[in-house]
Amino acid sequence: MNPLMDPNVAYLLLVLGLVLGILALFSPGTGLLEIGAVFAIVLAGIGALNLRINPWALGILIVGVVPFYFALRRSRHWIFLLVTIAAVIAGSVLLFETAEGKPAVNFWLALVTSSVVIPILWVVGRKGIEAMGRGKDIDLNRLIGAIGEAKTDIHKEGSVYIMGEEWSAWSDEAIQAGSKVRVIKREGLILQVEKVNEE
Repeated sequence: MNPLMDPNVAYLLLVLGLVLGILALFSPGTGLLEIGAVFAIVLAGIGALNLRINPWALGILIVGVVPFYFALRRSRHWIFLLVTIAAVIAGSVLLFETAEGKPAVNFWLALVTSSVVIPILWVVGRKGIEAMGRGKDIDLNRLIGAIGEAKTDIHKEGSVYIMGEEWSAWSDEAIQAGSKVRVIKREGLILQVEKVNEE
C-alpha cells in the first residue's frame, strides 16, 4: 500500500505543511520554509485524493482559528489556547473517514500532534507579534553627521567604524585609514563620508 494513502500520513503531512507555512509568514526570506510547506501540502493532497473528507470536520478546524487568534492577542488567557487545541484535535480526528464512516486518523496521533504543534505556533506567533510591535532598534538616519574612523583607505570604496559598527563607505576624496570621518549621506547600507580636520 502507498504510504501517502494512509490517513495518518496524510494528516501528518498536512500538519507539517501548515506549520511550515505559518513559520514562513513569521520569518520570510530564505524560501526553504515556503518550499517545504508547498511540498508537504501537495503530498498531503495526493494522499487525501483517495480519502473521504468530512466537510464539517474541516469547519471545526477553521473555527479553531478564532480562539487561536484570541490566544495570540491575549497571552494570559490560556482558555483560548485550550479551546483551539480541542477544536484541532476534534477536527483532525474526524477530518478523514473510512468507507464505513468511522474516523480514519488515530486519536492518539491527533492528540499528541495537536498538543505539541499548537503551543509551538502560539509561542512563535506571540514572538512574531511582539517583534512587529517593537520599534526600530537603530534609526539609520542617526548615522548622518556621526563621527567615526576610517578602517581602510577610502575613496570609491572602503570601510569605516561608526557608532560601534563597521560600515561600507565611499568618499569623493581619498581618505587614509585611521583618519576621522563624518557621515554626510546614507545610500541603503553604504555611507558617504568626508574627512574631518583633526584641528
